[in-house]
Amino acid sequence: MATASRTRDLDKLLLRPGHLVGPNFEPGPELRDDLGEYARVLVIGAGGLGCELLKDLALSGFKNLDVIDMDRIEVTNLNRQFLFRLEDVGKPKAEVAAKRVMERVSGVNIVPHFCRIEEKELEFYSDFGIIVLGLDSVEARSYINAVACSFLEYDSDDNPREETMKPMVDGGTEGFKGHARVILPGFTPCFECTIWLFPPQVKFPLCTLAETPRTAAHCIEYAHLIKWDEVHSGKAFDPDDPEHMQWVYTAAVKRAELFGIPGVTYSLTQGVVKNIIPAIASTNAIISAACAMETLKIASGCSKTLSNYLTYNGVEGLHIKVTEFVRDKECLVCGPGVLVELESSITLRKFINILEEHPNLLLSKASVTYKGTNLYMQAPPVLEEMTRSNLDLPLFDLMGKVSKDIVHVTGVSCKGDRKTSSLKKLRVAFKGVVGVVDMDTAGGA
Repeated sequence: MATASRTRDLDKLLLRPGHLVGPNFEPGPELRDDLGEYARVLVIGAGGLGCELLKDLALSGFKNLDVIDMDRIEVTNLNRQFLFRLEDVGKPKAEVAAKRVMERVSGVNIVPHFCRIEEKELEFYSDFGIIVLGLDSVEARSYINAVACSFLEYDSDDNPREETMKPMVDGGTEGFKGHARVILPGFTPCFECTIWLFPPQVKFPLCTLAETPRTAAHCIEYAHLIKWDEVHSGKAFDPDDPEHMQWVYTAAVKRAELFGIPGVTYSLTQGVVKNIIPAIASTNAIISAACAMETLKIASGCSKTLSNYLTYNGVEGLHIKVTEFVRDKECLVCGPGVLVELESSITLRKFINILEEHPNLLLSKASVTYKGTNLYMQAPPVLEEMTRSNLDLPLFDLMGKVSKDIVHVTGVSCKGDRKTSSLKKLRVAFKGVVGVVDMDTAGGA
């Protein structure tokens, strides 16, 4: 009886036809069973939105879930991240969230991954049919967007092949505002196509921080950006290290007392340094419900998906709108890829140097992967040593002597005075090579 009650609303969507269903929708109990048995969904983030997503997806018929998160539970999380308890403080969010959902929803298997998203190889992401994002930063979204788009293949006419598309459902919240978005690489705008939607991060002039601070945030950024380097002489600041954060907080308090500025707290210090946005539990619940529904639509075809963007504003009376954006056909991430033409004698070392000078890339400290094989890795040291011998070999030989194919590169890209980690796909073509395997794709693992 409990099982029938749990699937009652799900059955209304999956067991009967409708006017808004997808072209391949075949209603019936087999669809519900297949959804639980074969659909694999990756949830990225186990914070306020991630907790809601895991619960909603588990209750929507998905039984094979993975969740990845690099953070540990803090006391400040407990007011809105409902899967966590006081005794969980200090434990990995992914592990505790997975355990709690499996305890409450029978038959669901959730595999937790306590690590950074960059630590996983491309093969890890290729195993999932849908990626659902519960992230809180533009950089992390950009990285996962590039990963998902790297699997996309194009035919010889530069048309995307639907069978290689890896859908993403992106959710985000800030206070009473939130969004749910569907990204179908190659068919809808990817995250990079519409990066202009996001406002620039708040920046404080260094002269203000150093000479005339006026707010608690100024004092915190002074301790973070100026005082830390003065005292620690080049030691990298780690925002996820509690001791580093405590040092910045203490230094900010002293700075604030010197100028008579109130309001410096440890939680504010975390918020300023890590750019943490305010969160409200009800907003997370609403956006998670929208994301879970879109995930179900993609997996089952029971209805058409969003026309790719939905925004929510609770302050203005549940104002919800759908806005359609145009895909950038020249996008370096979801497009056919950056064409790099090379002589067949070019070594891997020379290729990496070319990436630094290429006007559309400007990629330094690049690691190179071809069809899941690491040709050269900058880090960790053990992989760098293992792949170092490839540097003096021709890239043409390392790629199996094909005339052209896709290579994935990760490295540091420079945008103005800002450096960010970046993953790109390149369409490498060797000049004058004929009569060998000819690939017209722009993606693939």
